[in-house]
Amino acid sequence: MTEAKGQIPMPDEQVSVSAAGGELLQKPAEVTTPVHPLIQQRWSPRAFDDRPVPREILLSLFEAARWSASCFNEQPWNFIVATRDQPEAFTRLLSCLNESNQAWAKRAPVLVLTVAHHYFEVNHSLNRHAWHDIGLAVQNLTLQASASGLVVHQMAGILPDHAREVYRIPDDHDVVTAIAIGYQGTLDTLSEKHQQREVQPRTRRPLADILIGDQWGQVSPLLDDASSGEKP
Repeated sequence: MTEAKGQIPMPDEQVSVSAAGGELLQKPAEVTTPVHPLIQQRWSPRAFDDRPVPREILLSLFEAARWSASCFNEQPWNFIVATRDQPEAFTRLLSCLNESNQAWAKRAPVLVLTVAHHYFEVNHSLNRHAWHDIGLAVQNLTLQASASGLVVHQMAGILPDHAREVYRIPDDHDVVTAIAIGYQGTLDTLSEKHQQREVQPRTRRPLADILIGDQWGQVSPLLDDASSGEKP
């Protein structure tokens, strides 16, 4: 494999080839139980190709989000969307990201801010599930994107107060995250710092750390074949 100038080396089995002929990093999850390929192959690249996302495909992502589950079917989500073919709108949304995220997200063809309404419409009581529900909607969007050959990178590094001012977001709504959407690009589009982050191995806590049985600290009996039943 030939390295691009200033590019971090990576194992051959971690790459595929883009439509333009460049190498694309692949980072499939090392699962202990089989899962759907869309889940196993999904990860969050920072390297984006500058190809635009067709309108019909982009709308399908938000249609998938629209049909997510939510508490009492409240659907507490809104999405502020900007595409690079609208430079003024794109620059405005890009300004709502922190400096580190702006450095790579500026190449993404689509940027999104997620916004949650934190009161129920029916009785105006606090909806403490709103952020959970917007997470469900974004996961629907993400899987639809993966099925469409796109990649998604979600960001907590945002400037919510700035976003509230720029978009005149009401006080009863929270700016939750930002999302970059597009076609995956090659590593040489990133700074050296972001290249190093891009090639870091993906890790997750084992099931024994997250499945709990009868008491806190006890592993669920679902894992009896692979666990002693209790954490060390």
